[in-house]
Amino acid sequence: MILLYILLATYIAAVNFLAFRLIKSQRDGVEAGDREEGEGDGKLLLAAALGGATAMYATMFILRYRLENCLLMIALPLLAVVNLYCFYLGFRGIALFL
Repeated sequence: MILLYILLATYIAAVNFLAFRLIKSQRDGVEAGDREEGEGDGKLLLAAALGGATAMYATMFILRYRLENCLLMIALPLLAVVNLYCFYLGFRGIALFL
């Protein structure tokens, strides 16, 4: 039982760390001139859909990066709500197995 909680918490932490690293690496690449501004949005949205929307949204505000992108500013909060609800259902579903 505890193993399932640990696995779900590890998944959430790993996906949020990946989302943070994607935003930071994209910002560093744009500042260095290696990437274009909109390049890699698919990866960002995929990581957000997998559960990293909350960390990605917070990181964008902390780093003050890509705040003018309308797609990300609308999609990330919506995905964050969906992610948090799915995580709630995941933890609640584990408890129902008792």
